Amino acid sequence: MSPRHDELSAMQLLQRMFEVEMNFMKSDTHDVQALAEAFHPDVVVHEPASLPYAGDWQGLEGVGALFHRMNEVWSAMSEEDLEALGSGDTVLMTCRLTLTARSNAVRITQPFAEVLRFRDNLLIDGTPFYHDTSAIMSAIGSVRAGTVSG
Repeated sequence: MSPRHDELSAMQLLQRMFEVEMNFMKSDTHDVQALAEAFHPDVVVHEPASLPYAGDWQGLEGVGALFHRMNEVWSAMSEEDLEALGSGDTVLMTCRLTLTARSNAVRITQPFAEVLRFRDNLLIDGTPFYHDTSAIMSAIGSVRAGTVSG
């Protein structure tokens, strides 16, 4: 079955989602309505309990608060080798994630994956899988700059 002409490919969905997320995090206004371009009003993002932004972040306000919290922890975030596989409304994405701790400039790079569900080309549910949350927490708490690899 071929996709409808108004459906975006898995990679298009991811690229738009990351662009909207990064623009929001860099913005001074932090208008959560800007997130509506890629995120469903009923979106839920499930972050691991072992990270400083743990929990289920619901709605545009909740996801906006999650991005604010992530921005407090990380001074830079980027992904490389992004790959996406889509089936129906579900996208599995993988990449190499690089994070730089705001508190001490420690940089960590590790594999990252996320299961994403979309409705009407908007993210409705996201579950990220970090390769090593202990290494991430260690990087945040580290007192000397350097590179930690996972």
